[in-house]
Amino acid sequence: MAYDLKAVIAEEESLRRAARDLPAARTASLGQGLALMPMTHTLFESVALGGGGGALGFSRLPEPFAKTVAAWSAGGPVAYVEAEYFGGVGEQRAVVRDGGTVVLGPLGVEEGEPFPPDGGPVSRALRRLGAVAGPAEDEFSAVGLERHRHGGAWIV
Repeated sequence: MAYDLKAVIAEEESLRRAARDLPAARTASLGQGLALMPMTHTLFESVALGGGGGALGFSRLPEPFAKTVAAWSAGGPVAYVEAEYFGGVGEQRAVVRDGGTVVLGPLGVEEGEPFPPDGGPVSRALRRLGAVAGPAEDEFSAVGLERHRHGGAWIV
């Protein structure tokens, strides 16, 4: 089974306010008061402004949009995450900005590397956003990121 997510994650109300300025943006509720904005093809094309991805080492984070996300973080922490898996093997990346400054990351775990003891990049970013894991789960599961296997499915 494949899993593919590239998204901005933040406190739900602040992310919904930010999304109003981007006609191609859509948001979806997660648990624990968070929401995500999947980096769909349509959103990517609208924010790339002729450039590709690559900001901070992410495949789908265009530099102009990375600056927008940094500006959004003036109102509280904002994460950009990427996770890709196929057959249980894959990679994760995450960065968190707060007050315009990178406060976590960029973090990455490449294919075949184990997660560090403090968790995978996405879970660590979610923790920085205030997510709390329960017994026998990580923050990734605690907020419900396993509900959909592809980013676009969040907004259908």
